[in-house]
Amino acid sequence: MPLNIIVGAQWGDEGKGHITDRLAHEAAIVARYSGGDNAGHTVTIAEQIFKLHLIPSGIIHPGVVCLIGNGTVVNPAVLLREMDALAARGVDIGPARLKLSGGAHLITPAHIALDRAHERARGKEAIGTTMRGIGPTYTDKARREGLRAELLADPNRLAEVLRHHVAARNEALVGGYGEEPLDGEAAVAEWLDYAARLAPHLVDGPLLIDEALGRGEMVLAEGAQGTLLDIDHGTYPFVTSSSPTAGGALTGLGVGPRMVERVIGVAKAFTTRVGSGPFPTELDGAAAARLRGTGQNPWDEFGTTTGRPRRVGWLDLPILRHARRVNSLSELVLTKLDILSGLAEIPVCVAYEVAGRRVESFPTDLHVLAQCRPIYETLPGWAEDVTWARRPADLPAAARRYVDFVAAGAGAPVSFVSVGPGREQFIELR
Repeated sequence: MPLNIIVGAQWGDEGKGHITDRLAHEAAIVARYSGGDNAGHTVTIAEQIFKLHLIPSGIIHPGVVCLIGNGTVVNPAVLLREMDALAARGVDIGPARLKLSGGAHLITPAHIALDRAHERARGKEAIGTTMRGIGPTYTDKARREGLRAELLADPNRLAEVLRHHVAARNEALVGGYGEEPLDGEAAVAEWLDYAARLAPHLVDGPLLIDEALGRGEMVLAEGAQGTLLDIDHGTYPFVTSSSPTAGGALTGLGVGPRMVERVIGVAKAFTTRVGSGPFPTELDGAAAARLRGTGQNPWDEFGTTTGRPRRVGWLDLPILRHARRVNSLSELVLTKLDILSGLAEIPVCVAYEVAGRRVESFPTDLHVLAQCRPIYETLPGWAEDVTWARRPADLPAAARRYVDFVAAGAGAPVSFVSVGPGREQFIELR
């Protein structure tokens, strides 16, 4: 009866959808436990590329049930667009396969308007959010004023609550930010259509998972974002508004810790992030362009959700040690090893220098983090193309040494290595 949890071990965008797709065939349920459509997972199967934002990556596997859990925030318009796009490609997104927990919170047009207004008002202090209403929705959830998905089953109550919500948020939009008010009645009319389509997908998410675990079935918890974006354990305030760590999976799905078998941390073979905040190993110029790519390939470092170029840098082992500790990682999945092919040397950050002192751990105090200077060890690179490799023996010796060095430095074994975007481009090391 295992619950296996997939978490991002860096700042997100590590390839969690890639490994979720690889493992989903073993699962009865694949469940998203946090975040909203500010996340983006790309799954490549042969020549087909699927870009998912809310729906778990397991949806590509026939017969696997996919749950959007209590800890998520859901924009109904975005969810329905994603469902329609998948259906047009022959993917079954009926109520038997795609389920929405009634305890998930709903993102409204007012949340999106407030997010944009607040980010603009911050000016140079902007967080760099996707401005999709995620933060204001979690704010309303925390102050017990949120709209839960269960409202979609009761059109009359939904209309009443939504009218009141828009009217109250208009006061802040107009009085606080000088923005135009939203049309509450237009929002109600639109949302009643959403409710008619989504109500059949509503379930008691924690009960669904408990019953599956009770039958001895495997549940795969798919994370969004990464450890360093966790509101409690990330680079606050440059974080998301939820808990994308392993603890967030338990609260976001309604499962206790005794059910957990594996906690799988996903990390790139280098480091990326989107948004503002300190980034000790960040590169610029030609070195950054080499790791980022041009944007012409879906495997390049441009956001699935926003299209923004990601900030890039060398691998940072203090970050991975922090992720291992916070999540109790049982293992690591190392993605994008193929991107490092062709480099003569590969620096890896093993510690920081702060005010003349060597620091081995990752500081979450932003003032201290901004002073960190990376201490590198340089490993030999490899010239060979590794995208064809399928077994550990297929990797060049230098690539194997790199993987072993990362495992030793992070304090967690590497169970899989990804050498390309395809479903088959994994090397299992366990």
